[in-house]
Amino acid sequence: MKKHSLLIHGMAFILCLSILYGPDKIQAQKTSLVRVHENVRETPYPQSIHQVYLNPTPLLLPQSAHEKGALYQFEMSMDKTFPVGKTLTGEPKPWITFNPHQILDKGTWYWRYRKITGKDRKAQAWSQVFDFQISGDEPQFITPTYDVFFKNLPKGYPRLYCFLDDDLKKSRPNIAANPEYKEMLRRAQMGLDYQPAANPYPKARLNLSYITYLHTAYTLTGEQLYADKMAAIVRAYLANGVPGAELLRDDFFCGDLIEQLLMTYDACYKMFKPEELKQIESLVFKVAESHHSPMYSGYEETHIFNNHFWQHLFRHILEMGLMFYEDNSTAREMLEYCYELWTSRAPASGFNRDGEWHNGTGYFTANAKTLYYVPSLFSYVTKTDFLKHPWYQNAGQALLYAFPVGTMSAGFGDQNERATTPDRQRLAFSDFLAKELDNPYSAWYATNCQRELRRDFDMRLYRMATSWKTYTASKTLLPSSTKALWYEDIGEVVAHSAIQNTNRNLFLSFRSSPFGSGSHTLADQNSFNLHFRGVPVYRSTGYYLNFSDAHNLMSYRHTRAHNSILVDGIGQPFTTRAYGKITRMLNGETITYAVGDASNAYCGVSEYPMWIENFKKAGITQTPENGFGETPLTKYRRHIFLLHPDIVLIYDELEASRPVRWDWLLHSPVQFQIDGKNATLTTRYEQKQFSSVAQLFSNQPCEITQTDQFVCPPDPKKMKKGQESKYVNQWHLTATFQPSAANRILTVIRILPDGQNMSELIRKGNTLTCGRWKIQAELDPSQPASLQVVNTRNNATFSLGNDDVQIGGTTYKRLEKGSSVLYDKIDGEWLVHEMSDYEPQFTGAGPAK
Repeated sequence: MKKHSLLIHGMAFILCLSILYGPDKIQAQKTSLVRVHENVRETPYPQSIHQVYLNPTPLLLPQSAHEKGALYQFEMSMDKTFPVGKTLTGEPKPWITFNPHQILDKGTWYWRYRKITGKDRKAQAWSQVFDFQISGDEPQFITPTYDVFFKNLPKGYPRLYCFLDDDLKKSRPNIAANPEYKEMLRRAQMGLDYQPAANPYPKARLNLSYITYLHTAYTLTGEQLYADKMAAIVRAYLANGVPGAELLRDDFFCGDLIEQLLMTYDACYKMFKPEELKQIESLVFKVAESHHSPMYSGYEETHIFNNHFWQHLFRHILEMGLMFYEDNSTAREMLEYCYELWTSRAPASGFNRDGEWHNGTGYFTANAKTLYYVPSLFSYVTKTDFLKHPWYQNAGQALLYAFPVGTMSAGFGDQNERATTPDRQRLAFSDFLAKELDNPYSAWYATNCQRELRRDFDMRLYRMATSWKTYTASKTLLPSSTKALWYEDIGEVVAHSAIQNTNRNLFLSFRSSPFGSGSHTLADQNSFNLHFRGVPVYRSTGYYLNFSDAHNLMSYRHTRAHNSILVDGIGQPFTTRAYGKITRMLNGETITYAVGDASNAYCGVSEYPMWIENFKKAGITQTPENGFGETPLTKYRRHIFLLHPDIVLIYDELEASRPVRWDWLLHSPVQFQIDGKNATLTTRYEQKQFSSVAQLFSNQPCEITQTDQFVCPPDPKKMKKGQESKYVNQWHLTATFQPSAANRILTVIRILPDGQNMSELIRKGNTLTCGRWKIQAELDPSQPASLQVVNTRNNATFSLGNDDVQIGGTTYKRLEKGSSVLYDKIDGEWLVHEMSDYEPQFTGAGPAK
């Protein structure tokens, strides 16, 4: 992003430009870029068309390059002839990724690969030569080569948590004084009281909790009764041979069983006879055959999503390698594969530096333990800090802003609706970041959520072992704490009016993601959620009861369940083709602004075999009648503002190649009071004592309707027993604009706490006045988009358009037509920032020429 500084008539101006395709593309619309990220890699990466995410960058081959049984050798050089002495040549390996494990110098790099096949291991011809640029501006994150990791591996047992050895020596003498000690003992007693059945396999998933409680207590206290019970449970497994095929089809069953076998093998190693140790090892590898293949070579390197693998399977494979590497060649291979895969594709897909989860807040919890364990192990063994990866460096603030204290989360991704306050796993991970990185945001987060944090048992061993690593959170966040964050890689913006005070905080979240939809993400490009006083004002609807039943497909995952739009009743398909992008974000103390572009998101139907099968099982066809299909949409840009502290402004640019019906959607937990004449929507939140008023403005009339019925209601049989009353109906509002080829819609949302007077909203032509705010919006779609927002009290100004900008008595000369200009107090100074469109860093084939 280019930056310039200048001074005009005594007023300081800073210009921020981000231009990728030139001035004619400043107001982007539907492009020829089919995907930002390929679901299954089809394109070698990186090439000259790509902008790399990190230095060094991994080299990645497409899945089509993989051949079972083949080895792959890579070469890199700054000389395309690959001369001896100036070329980095990797050892032949059975996986199709390569990490150079060294910082790459600025300039052009060339790379190629070749296969080594057959029993005689014959080297095939080298591939074509690919090239890419290192600009010198990329974030740097360097990891040691695998041999450094391997030669430093622990030799004795226990070793699973070797990175806690020194901490345990310091914490054990005072362990009884730990505030979690009694809870640890209580849960350990549950493990002691557990009596495994004659065949314990059907209860193996439940048993993992008991084994975890016992393992934590034994590791911290050294009391033998806990180890004895662990060994007894595992011996019950051994007495029953191998689990049945039906159980082995469940990857969660297999993973939970493997994890408890490994914990017990590790902690109780000296208690087992040699033949028992071999029996446990044999059982672990037998259970692993179905889902924990020694290597997923050719698959995990090439898939943008594989949820269960990164949640738990990866960690189990790594732990298997760690446990058995000395005498087991398969374990050694697993260990090396895990190391190279993590350093190439992790954390968070390898294409995410934001510190928040690309699959949404709901499924971060399933990844938290792996995200803590792996860098802890790798850092300890290699003596290199794996937490220096940009994702970890950004995570402290990012996790807090997406799921603040006392509030529901940003609201994107599967299961986002389940937690009404930050969950224990998220807080445990934040506690980890506070201790290991001295992160002030994490410290404040964990300190203000101690009750929920101490419910966590997955990372209790870490917390109690490292209790000597105390941190003191400030009563307030850093004075320089921003009001908003832009997660550039995953395509989200979150903004807060008062993040430290739930009772005053207006929390706006906005998503338009280059990862598209599918997996655990939803078809919600250009959607927003709004919370006040910790509760949803407007939020996506539906319930996550099943990954792919009718309710999920039609009333939870589908675009109709989110605060976005439908085109002729059609939403976004479940595919990485249905991507969005946050193209601009400007943030000051008075105005937070972002624009999302979902012009490519309405792109037909889901083509992935998994989703095709899911629709078939649910008895649903991907047809226009059900909200799926091709659309003539060519532009859907949504400009969204938080006008601090209590107004949200939305300006939608909508265009199609032929007239279409535009359905503007808004969802609420409470019923709307609709004033159709003035297009005004009022909701009342009695419990939290506030109201919300949304008003729509357009040159085209609309018909506003609402319903509290789902297109496909949740199945009562799939609801959690005893909690059926929680699955209440929600309110779904639709503002229907009759067919047109283009439309502009301006929405003003005002939050009114009880006891405060609401500013009157007055319209004169294209000018709106609301208290201290003056808003001018071009609603004629035949004219260039234009929007001006001025705070008449402090002169904070925003401008979208082509003309120069009047800021008080000064004229700011816009440098690019169609750019966004913000004059506001930014980092303590009154400055002007100007921005044109930022394009996400694509990793696939690139735009068609």
